Amino acid sequence: MRVLLTGSAGFIGGHVAQALEGAGHEVVGLDLRAGADVRDAAALDRLLPGVDLVAHQAAKVGLGVDVSDLPDYASVNVYGTAVLLAAMARHGVGRLVLASSMVIYGEGRYECAEHGRVRPGPRAVRDLEQGRFDPLCPRCGRAVRWAAVGEDASPDPRNAYATSKLAQEHLAANWARETGGSAVALRYHNVYGPRMPRDTPYAGVAAIFRSELEAGRPPKVFEDGGQLRDFVHVRDVARANLAAVRTPARPGELAAYNIASGTPHTVGEMAVALAAARGGPQPRITGGYRLGDVRHIVASPERAGLDLGFRAEIGFEDGMKEFAWS
Repeated sequence: MRVLLTGSAGFIGGHVAQALEGAGHEVVGLDLRAGADVRDAAALDRLLPGVDLVAHQAAKVGLGVDVSDLPDYASVNVYGTAVLLAAMARHGVGRLVLASSMVIYGEGRYECAEHGRVRPGPRAVRDLEQGRFDPLCPRCGRAVRWAAVGEDASPDPRNAYATSKLAQEHLAANWARETGGSAVALRYHNVYGPRMPRDTPYAGVAAIFRSELEAGRPPKVFEDGGQLRDFVHVRDVARANLAAVRTPARPGELAAYNIASGTPHTVGEMAVALAAARGGPQPRITGGYRLGDVRHIVASPERAGLDLGFRAEIGFEDGMKEFAWS
């Protein structure tokens, strides 16, 4: 199969390229680092003839610095995806694998002892400043218990990146309905692994902690370190893309899948694991916070296992030991 891979020189895209080529697919790369922009319709018109499937990894990632990032998120992620989909329609390319994200969910799933399943709203600044980090039941104000979130949960994006990723899914669904194409959205959870970018505010928390340790400084952990996440290794994410290439969605539809390990860990546990692998220094809990962050977001990867045959293979301990020195 001939695959156009956007973001082919990026952290995840590079691993996806290796997985595709290892499985015998021909990869046509498009990446801003190589002077090719997904927003460039003429470049797409040169690359798309003869392509069977597009794996769309190109994106501006991370939580961002402040509202000055809004135009870039809208331009690269939203407008870029629209330009790509229009070009695919022009050239009759009918299959898309889209790199989406768990950030579209906002806060994860919670259960209240009295009211059952609830969706807390954004955390109040006053609560965060006073160290009250866990969300409460929006109906009774009592403590709630986290649960794994499935793909059918209502989206609730809390920052510009999340909003742009949800917009990508909506655009892909529009494209699928109007063209009869098939789209698979892979909602990555917290991806880490070799070749993860260094020393940038747009990198994931694992990369930020690693950079601190490399400089001999303790990782600075926001809140109380108890935020739950699902850390999934980049080679498992590449395998998920390969599984999606092998398993198309039904024509005219977008199918979404959580791509996660299925075993959550706290941000504090991740910082401790990286520090232990490198011999310290130990993490420092700061009590600080970022308004765009959520408290707990834990995935159910069951659907990806059933439909795509994908299950993560790299465990947390082994993955963090490798990543600490990569």
